[in-house]
Amino acid sequence: MVKADRIKYLRIALVVTGLIFTFGLWPLTVLWPSGWAWHTEGRSHYLEMILGLYATLGVFLMLAARNPLVHGSLIWFTVWSSVVHGGIMAVQSFSGHHTMGHLWGDVLALFVVAGLLAWLMPHDA
Repeated sequence: MVKADRIKYLRIALVVTGLIFTFGLWPLTVLWPSGWAWHTEGRSHYLEMILGLYATLGVFLMLAARNPLVHGSLIWFTVWSSVVHGGIMAVQSFSGHHTMGHLWGDVLALFVVAGLLAWLMPHDA
């Protein structure tokens, strides 16, 4: 894929990822808690914190879509933090049958985001 096409699709991926991180994660925790929310009983301070962090990251990813090459470090942070976060959650999901849904929910989603952004990011950037 030529660099111009990569950047075009990267911009789209950044906006879509940013929108999902900002507005889509909370509904997923409500609709499919076994795949998206680690603590589903009562109020979860952890969930509120993680939703706040991802909403903030989502806003900055949408801003980065304007000129992705200038924001390469943010994009690579998103890639590698998603790999690390997804890897930790993948291991933790094997702690019991009630957490296995995360392998098909948030763990898979983080690996898809990381892979897509890494693949679309121009290699000389």
